[in-house]
Amino acid sequence: MQRQRTRSLRYVSVIIAAAVLSAAVWLWAGGREHSPPAKTEEGTMSAGAVPEQAQTDKLIMMFPAGSTPRDLPLVQAAINERLKPLIDATVELRPVDMGGWWDKTNLMFAKNEQIDLLFTAGWMRFGDEAAKGRFLPLSDLLRGYGEAITATLDPSIVEAGQINGQIYGIAVNKEFAASKGVVMRKDLVEKYDIDLSGVRQLSDLTPILLTIKENEPGMVPLQAGADRSPFTFMMQYGLFDMLGDGPGVLDRESRVTQVVNMVETPQFETYAKLMHAWNKAGFFNLDAAVSKDYEFEAVKAGSAFAYAESFKPGFDNQASRDTGMPMVTVTLTKPYTTTADTTSAMFAIPRTSKHPEKAMRLLNLLYADRELLNLLDWGIEGKHYVMKGEGIIDYPPGVDAKTTGYNLNQPWIFGNQMHSYLWANENPLLWEEYKAFNAQAEPSLALGFVFNPDPVKTEIAACGNVDQMFAPAINSGAVDPAIVLPMYKEKLKAAGADVVIREKQRQLDAWVRSRTDGGAR
Repeated sequence: MQRQRTRSLRYVSVIIAAAVLSAAVWLWAGGREHSPPAKTEEGTMSAGAVPEQAQTDKLIMMFPAGSTPRDLPLVQAAINERLKPLIDATVELRPVDMGGWWDKTNLMFAKNEQIDLLFTAGWMRFGDEAAKGRFLPLSDLLRGYGEAITATLDPSIVEAGQINGQIYGIAVNKEFAASKGVVMRKDLVEKYDIDLSGVRQLSDLTPILLTIKENEPGMVPLQAGADRSPFTFMMQYGLFDMLGDGPGVLDRESRVTQVVNMVETPQFETYAKLMHAWNKAGFFNLDAAVSKDYEFEAVKAGSAFAYAESFKPGFDNQASRDTGMPMVTVTLTKPYTTTADTTSAMFAIPRTSKHPEKAMRLLNLLYADRELLNLLDWGIEGKHYVMKGEGIIDYPPGVDAKTTGYNLNQPWIFGNQMHSYLWANENPLLWEEYKAFNAQAEPSLALGFVFNPDPVKTEIAACGNVDQMFAPAINSGAVDPAIVLPMYKEKLKAAGADVVIREKQRQLDAWVRSRTDGGAR
């Protein structure tokens, strides 16, 4: 989901001396991540060796997280114990609450602070951030230090991180499709004998939410956020391919490559009216129009019943670990694959990186080194989990999802997820299900197309300001769409929405021609 609702800070141009210096270090040190420090019989450095006198570098790795686990320092120390002999570097893990992500990262870029690996995604302004010059081009680094990455990912997935022929983001190896739906507390579904078999569309949830409203005083039937509500999940990649930043989408059902303004579609109006009806009925949390917190946190705290999400195989188990209680899911759309799905979890190396080569080597290890990956995913064996079989884990005695000191629970963020251990209550064939899920998903007609926002960045920024004015209230049903939608459409046009849509159409048409004129793979 795109998170474009926070105030932008003026971007300050960054100096590139660190990158130049790192390039010199690359030529000097070279090598692969698994090679230990060594010398040849002639006394010169062997390929892949790290100079004995080299100072250990510290890398800064930032990614979003619902909260910071209390045992993060212990896990970080264990990671560095393994990492240092491999690349002569340590890493400082910096999880950042999504509600403060943009304020934090914008300020760090403005102050030219070190960030060596930064999480990014199609729904987190990847194209816009790359166009601002915040990310280093990675093609050369990938060729030099990304052997495990390129051996793991299909070339089409690697290319999804391209803009104007240069790679700026490295995708996580995970599911590359999504369906949309709602997650609910299983105990309350059973308590009120709620039949989920008849739920086919979002409006079918109305009587279920009413049951919770009437029978569970003080509980929010449906937790939502300013840009994460049932409305946004259905609009953004449920019913439409968003085609990157700014106005202009493809209607999934139309099966044509005509770029349209989503706000002017019948689907947008229909779902906006439903959200308004739900808001008036008291189904949403009172701060839905401004909240930036992860919705599952409210369920975990016992104050909410359900929330909307993107689904993949085994998601009910993931949601149960997130919330610390059994959850069930209702799927409302069929799996769909867009470029945004293939870029829904990536890491970039910012221009403020002090050690870009070692950053790429660390990233590569998360595809090659299963032990390192699972340290990051699940923590320390014996303390945060115990092995129950080959690649199967469970909580130690006396520990559960609520009491564990390391419940980051975000394997989809890091490296090769299909090297992650599975929990004892998960399907041991889950990774095979992922592959089947990817294979059977409906591909967008624009799958592989990456929009370059640079020619219309002024208009995109202006439209983003308009979205900031109207979208949170519409997403949460806080306003009557009959009154607000005409104003929303008018202001988008005045901000240059049609200009952006024409540019998207131009680029998309050129991309389609390149495939039909011999460029198709």
